[in-house]
Amino acid sequence: MLVKEVMTPKEKLISVAPTATVREALKLMRTQSVRSIIVEKTQADGAYGLVTFKNILQSIVAEDGDIDLLNVYDIATIPAMAVSSQLNIKYAAKMMVTSSIKRLLVIDNNELLGILTMTDIIGVFMDNIE
Repeated sequence: MLVKEVMTPKEKLISVAPTATVREALKLMRTQSVRSIIVEKTQADGAYGLVTFKNILQSIVAEDGDIDLLNVYDIATIPAMAVSSQLNIKYAAKMMVTSSIKRLLVIDNNELLGILTMTDIIGVFMDNIE
């Protein structure tokens, strides 16, 4: 099974500009009930990023960051780890496990197609055991 068959498509993702404040990102995450948001690339040859609760907690707690003074760009993982939509999900799952990450962006030709999460992969495995 390929990543493109399991991923959450781009149309369902929430994104934010890199210049948004961390407070704005948190509000967006809360209102949309998501645990991560995509950080838009700033130019055609730029990289997409990802902001998760973990990034936010690290910036606030560990670094005494002010969520009104920090921009998303300051705390995001840029570039975010990514895979091709044509990759077999078993390799994406292995990448997640060995890298201790829960989400991978799905990018082909430097354009965002979606996101693949551990929950997506586990859902496939659960469907196959029934």
